[in-house]
Amino acid sequence: MSLLSIFALGGLNEVGKNMYAIECEQDIVVIDCGNKFPDESLLGIDLIIPDITYLEKNKDKVKALVVTHGHEDHIGGIAYFLKKLNVPVYATRFTLGLIELKLEEHKLLGDAELIEIDSNSHLAFEDIQVDFFKVNHSIPDCLGIAFRTPQGTIVHTGDFKFDLTPVHHQYADIHKIARIGEEGVLLLLSESTNAERPGFTPSEHIVGEHMEEAFKKATGKVIVSTFASNINRVQQVVDASMKTNRKLALLGRSMVNVVDVAIERGYIQVPEGMFIRAEQINDLPPEKVTILCTGSQGEPLAALARLSNGTYRGVDVYRDDTVILAAGPIPGNEKNVSRIVDNMFALGAKVIYGTGSSTSMHVSGHGYQEDLKWMLTLMKPKYFIPIHGEYRMLHHHCLLAESVGVERENMFILKNGDVVDLEHGEARHTRHVPAGNTYVDGIGVGDVGEIILRDRKQLSEDGMLVIILTMSKTEKKLISPPDLVTRGFVFVKDSEALLRNVNKLITSTVNDMELVGRRSEWNEIKQNLKRAIGQYVYTQTRRKPMILPIIIEV
Repeated sequence: MSLLSIFALGGLNEVGKNMYAIECEQDIVVIDCGNKFPDESLLGIDLIIPDITYLEKNKDKVKALVVTHGHEDHIGGIAYFLKKLNVPVYATRFTLGLIELKLEEHKLLGDAELIEIDSNSHLAFEDIQVDFFKVNHSIPDCLGIAFRTPQGTIVHTGDFKFDLTPVHHQYADIHKIARIGEEGVLLLLSESTNAERPGFTPSEHIVGEHMEEAFKKATGKVIVSTFASNINRVQQVVDASMKTNRKLALLGRSMVNVVDVAIERGYIQVPEGMFIRAEQINDLPPEKVTILCTGSQGEPLAALARLSNGTYRGVDVYRDDTVILAAGPIPGNEKNVSRIVDNMFALGAKVIYGTGSSTSMHVSGHGYQEDLKWMLTLMKPKYFIPIHGEYRMLHHHCLLAESVGVERENMFILKNGDVVDLEHGEARHTRHVPAGNTYVDGIGVGDVGEIILRDRKQLSEDGMLVIILTMSKTEKKLISPPDLVTRGFVFVKDSEALLRNVNKLITSTVNDMELVGRRSEWNEIKQNLKRAIGQYVYTQTRRKPMILPIIIEV
């Protein structure tokens, strides 16, 4: 019987950048290709995408990329993936619309093979058959995936919760999920984002009721910020605006683009004449205006942050305005979100934020503990891999699985790059493939590594000291005193004595070296200067600036 392997290439022990792969004989099917945004330690990095080294080495086997839904942490790396591996991409109608936006931006849309699927689709590759089932999430058209292999059925849930009253009436395929479980599931990969939170995830309908109530109480403009891809929330804003006789302005490029796709494909219903342009906001009474904008995660250049600090041209926040943050902060973004909330309060606005029961302007799209146990109970897997989450979330999900009957020894908490092999119905974790982070910086992909990031960190913390030496090409001697340029190290006017002593040390260090005409001696001078000046500067300032000697031959 053929060997079946599950590869974890992203989304484990982290939030975001989800990617998994299933390999059976001559087939590799990839699940999702997301990105995540850098934290403050990754200076200058724009995006983080999965390392696909293993897939590139086995590119002849890679048959497809199957996408569960359209959130950034599941589609944000697709454009970069297709530049290396141009395979067919299978996704639902709305998800394809979001993928098309990204590929158009990267000028790849004409070359990509995008194939629309739904929960009734069936894909047949050489050694793997693929079926789908609908799940609830905070974005339309979400799928779970069942892989039929010679070893047995492997299920990937995608992101899910069980919402029995979904806003768009996109009900989960509970009966189909149960049927797959009855047929037998060898291994389940299930998301773990809310594995620490007890109970069931609240329904989206709660948000709509609270949203409408807040709109009715508002006396000025209503400014709502949420994820552009949360189409359910966008529809709730549209509905609340319509019921309170407000016009709606969209701020932020991603918000405009995603809403355009949703309207074009029938996922949002907007009355004719409701939308206004940003420059029309001040032409209407404040109580007749709703603003829907990006920036719910505190992104400094997004529309909400610019509104909070008064830098959004032509649009101001006034004392009677109501600001609603209709999204929970992703872990790591709390400080940025808090700063925006503080700024809005300082402007005199009423701010509604958080996920408390009294406001409930946001409910999670990810299942709480009871949702996760329900999925485990319906699927009844022999083996279990918790995915999509940091280690503590994966650990708690394993405890939930054990509580509903999965054997402890049949669970695997993996790291990115880990592989689970299944043969003769038995699973083992014994090997690892290259996996990790690929950094996107401007137009460069993967060209920024740890050395460059270390240099950026040093520059950001202690600055730079540039030493310019003008030396005789023939005599190997200084022709003029060294020139010093500092950036981010010390304020020159306050440190004249220090820099004079540095100059003297440079001169003595160069003069004490015996130079005999070898070209390599320029490098020796530089290394000696870095060592001597670095030690002296540290003893005087307790700082370690980057020292950059430059030799000009005359």
